Amino acid sequence: MNGAARFAERLAAGLVARGHVVQIMAPAPTRKHGTWTEVHEGESMTVHRLHSWRWRPHDWLRFALPWMVRRHSRIILDSFKPDVVHFQSHIVVGRGVAIEAEKRGIRIVGTNHFMPENMLQFSLVPKGFQDQLVRALWKDAEHTFKRAEAVTTPTRRAAEFLEKYTGLSGVQAISCGIDADNYSPNFEPRTENRILFVGRVTGEKQIDVLVQAVALLDAGLDARVEIVGGGDQRRNLEQLVDSLGMSARFTFTGYVTDEELRSAYSRATVFAMPSIAELQSIATMEAMASGLPVVAANAMALPHLVHDGRNGYLFEPGSARDLAEKLTRVLTLAPAELEALKRESLKLIEAHDIKRTLNTFERLYRGERITNQNGGASAPAVEPSVLDATPAHD
Repeated sequence: MNGAARFAERLAAGLVARGHVVQIMAPAPTRKHGTWTEVHEGESMTVHRLHSWRWRPHDWLRFALPWMVRRHSRIILDSFKPDVVHFQSHIVVGRGVAIEAEKRGIRIVGTNHFMPENMLQFSLVPKGFQDQLVRALWKDAEHTFKRAEAVTTPTRRAAEFLEKYTGLSGVQAISCGIDADNYSPNFEPRTENRILFVGRVTGEKQIDVLVQAVALLDAGLDARVEIVGGGDQRRNLEQLVDSLGMSARFTFTGYVTDEELRSAYSRATVFAMPSIAELQSIATMEAMASGLPVVAANAMALPHLVHDGRNGYLFEPGSARDLAEKLTRVLTLAPAELEALKRESLKLIEAHDIKRTLNTFERLYRGERITNQNGGASAPAVEPSVLDATPAHD
C-alpha cells in the first residue's frame, strides 16, 4: 500500500529470483492469519501473516501486538534459522524480530522508511503532545536500529535525517531500486495536457497544494489531472475540487492494478509530487522510468531524483503559485524541449536499477565491505559519500 511495502516486495522477489530462500513476516491484511505461500512479482515465497488488528483512524493500516510478534519471531527464527534478518520498520514487527534475532546471534540489517509526518495525523495524540511523541518514537528507533549491524535508508538526505534524530552514525544510503523494463515511455505527440499524481491520498502528500495550483493554471491549457491512489483525504480533496468548479478536470481513480498504473504513466504529460515527506518516492521513480518530466517539492529526498531544469523542476514546498508556474513551464514547452526532459528522466533513473540494489544488499547480508561499483554515477545504488562504509562487525 506504500513505498516501503513495494520496496520490500521487490527486494524479496529479486532475492528469490537469484536463488536465495526468503521468508516474509508481516501483519495479516485481513482477519485471516497463518503461514502459506504467496506469489509476489512473479516469485513464490513463504509468508508468515501475523494476527492483526485494524488501526481505525487509518483507512487500511493493521498492526500486530508486540508480545505476539516476539512469540512468533522465536518460533519462526528457530525453525527457519535464517542467515540474516532484514527489517523494514522499527516500530512493531521489526522491533520484535530484531530483539529475538540478536539473542540468537543472527546478522541484522535494518532499513528506515519512517517519517513522523506519515503517522502523526493518525496517532490521535493532541497537537500539544506530538513533539513529545516524535522524540519518543525516535528514541525507540535508536534502540532498535542499534541492534542492526548495518542500517540503510533510500537516499543520502534520508540517511542524514536518520542520523540527526537518532544519534546513529554510518547509515548507508541505498536506493530502493526499480526495474525500468516494466515501464513504457511514450514519445508520441501529446494531444492533451495531463498531470498525474500517484501515491497515498493522505495529508503529508499535500495534494491540496496541487489542486490549488491547477486552479491557477491558464484555462487555455485545458489541463486534466489524474489522482491515482487511495487514502483518508480523498473525500476532502473531491470536495475542494468541486468547490473550485474543477470536477470535470479531475479524476480520482482510487487503487488500481499494476497494468492500469503503467497506463496512467504512459498517458500523462507531467508527473507532480507535492509531498514534503518522501525518503525517496518510488512513484516518482516509476514516473521517470516511464519517461515523464517531474515537478516536485524541493523537500527531503525529492531533489535526489528531480534535477531542476534537466528532467523537470523543483518548486517551493507548499506554494501553489510556484507549483503552477513550474507546471506551466512543462505544459508549454516545445515538443523538442519536452522530449529532452523525458529522455533525461530515463537517463537519471538508470542509476537506480534494481540489479544494483540487489547486489548491494547481498553484500551487506554477507557482511562484505561495500565499494564503488557504479562508475561514479550521480545517484548510484550506494551513494558516493557512503561507499566506503563498513558494517559494524567488520
